[in-house]
Amino acid sequence: MIQECITTEKAPKAIGPYSPAIKLGDMIFTSGQLPIVPETGELISDSIEEQTAQCLRNIEAILEEAGISMKYVLKTTVYMTDLSEFGKMNAVYADFFTEPYPARSAAQVSALAKGARIEIECIALDTRALEVICSQEGCSSCETACGREE
Repeated sequence: MIQECITTEKAPKAIGPYSPAIKLGDMIFTSGQLPIVPETGELISDSIEEQTAQCLRNIEAILEEAGISMKYVLKTTVYMTDLSEFGKMNAVYADFFTEPYPARSAAQVSALAKGARIEIECIALDTRALEVICSQEGCSSCETACGREE
């Protein structure tokens, strides 16, 4: 199995024996991203809104290093220490994605590393090669997936 580790100076370095993200074929799996500012190595603040945005900026930086954007995210998992703040998290989260939104799970946990209030991970699929094939073949090979009829 050929795996590629994805790292970037624009996202926090791993704080343990794991990779920030792994690419296998067209799939990209990020590790949980804490709201750590890459330049300082510290949490951004105590605000759930700012922590959510930083987690997602870290994911965005990793995906950009892999050559894709947030539109390629299929699934996210959100871990929060207080689900009563779900609405605040959700409002910020919505700024980073467009329809169709990724599938998502959210769970409350008792604690997160470094005292963070939130951690987010994702699975993304780089479909750029398929998009080229579809554009060249007029979507004849993926009518259902593209939602177009001939």
